[in-house]
Amino acid sequence: MENVINSVRNYWNIRPCNVRHSKKEFLSKEYFSEVETKKYFVEPHILTFAEHNKWNKKNVLEIGCGIGTDSINFVRSGANLTCVELSDESLNICKSRFKTFDLKANFYNGNAEVLTSFLPKTKYDLIYSFGVIHHSPNPHNIINEIKTYMDENTEARLMLYAKFSCKALEFFILQGYKFGFNYHKTIQYFAEAQLDVPVAYTYTENEIKDLLKDF
Repeated sequence: MENVINSVRNYWNIRPCNVRHSKKEFLSKEYFSEVETKKYFVEPHILTFAEHNKWNKKNVLEIGCGIGTDSINFVRSGANLTCVELSDESLNICKSRFKTFDLKANFYNGNAEVLTSFLPKTKYDLIYSFGVIHHSPNPHNIINEIKTYMDENTEARLMLYAKFSCKALEFFILQGYKFGFNYHKTIQYFAEAQLDVPVAYTYTENEIKDLLKDF
């Protein structure tokens, strides 16, 4: 399974998510501002889901921060943020982003499936992960790990891919023949804009309930 984790890490190291959303000078304020504008234009629902300004003076743990678009908005809103990211290249860009805007957070480079092996055990007000956990070979391991960082007041906001979304069904209808109409292989291939991500799980409502049954 370590080989799969390495494949996932290498995939996102080669092309961190959203890194091509701007052609401005790389790592400049203009670059990061354009990346943010485009991300929230394409996915405006993230702003409603995250509610960044709700977490002022709260402790937030973000699993899979990528290049830090949500991350920096949590901190701008006054949150005390801890970021965890598997891809060292993505995390380096995220760190550069915070430095560019003179903001601070805690950064950890590691596999969230073994979160307790490197992240100090403390409680968070929010555990946030958008579009990340389903790209890990063992999502249930991440779910089990984050429980260590929760108490009765912690809120977890986790976005996972829906198995029968309109987008997924469209890909299957139009492109499924390329994969012998194997639904999982079709959706895995088209799950991300850069195509052929090593791991991409999808979930029905009942499967998510089962994944989160201990919460």
